[in-house]
Amino acid sequence: MIDRDDVEDLARLAKLELSEAEKEQFAGELKDVVDYVNKILEIDTEGVKPTYYPQPRENVVREDEVTNEDRRDEMLEEAPEKTEGQFRVPGIGKQD
Repeated sequence: MIDRDDVEDLARLAKLELSEAEKEQFAGELKDVVDYVNKILEIDTEGVKPTYYPQPRENVVREDEVTNEDRRDEMLEEAPEKTEGQFRVPGIGKQD
């Protein structure tokens, strides 16, 4: 059972300051969470195969292929703006 003392301990570990009303509120909410988890743990899953995704998955990406290509110039040709062999991108933040 989760009570105010448990909430105070958790708040101290998390370096949180909680009001008395918040301690009471969180004690009730955490109790509900723990009760729900315990209910889930009661489910008989014997013989049920574990699933990680709702649908079967395969590796959908191609294999990595190491090459010695230098395509820098080719990529720079596609850039809307470039300066001294570098991509030029819009600035972010404030500039003086």
